[in-house]
Amino acid sequence: MDDLLRRRIETVRRHMALEVVHDWDGVIATFAHPRYELLGPGAVFDGEEQVRRYFQLSRIPFPDQGNEIIAIAGDGDSDTVLVEFWLTGTHLGPLVLLGKTIPPTGRTFRVRMAASFEFAPGSDLILCERPYYDQAMVLKALDLL
Repeated sequence: MDDLLRRRIETVRRHMALEVVHDWDGVIATFAHPRYELLGPGAVFDGEEQVRRYFQLSRIPFPDQGNEIIAIAGDGDSDTVLVEFWLTGTHLGPLVLLGKTIPPTGRTFRVRMAASFEFAPGSDLILCERPYYDQAMVLKALDLL
C-alpha cells in the first residue's frame, strides 16, 4: 500500500471517529470541500454551511449516532476509499418524516451500510462522502415500519 492510500484510509477513519464525538470542526477539516451525497434519500449537502446543517439536523432524532467500521479499502490507482460499517443510534429526539413528527421511542438501531469517500487527486483530503443505504432499514430497525 502506498503512502497516499494509507493517509487516505487514515483520513476516513479519523473523519468517521470525529462524527461520533460531534467534533464538527475536525470533520470539516478532513475535507478539501465539504460535500455529502446521501444515496438513498437523494439529498445533497454542498459546502460547509449545508454540511454543518446536515450534522445538526441528523443528530436531533439520534444524538448518539455512531458507526463501527467493518471493512475499509482503497485502490492506489483511484481517488476513492470504500467503507462498510454498522450505523447505530437511539431514537431520543423527534424524527420528522414526510412532514410528520414521530416522537422519541427510545429504541435503538444497528444497520449495515456502505460509503464511498472521493478524494482530491494527489491529496488526502475528501471531496465528497457518499453513504449508500435504504432509509427504510433504520425505520424497520426502530419498528416504525
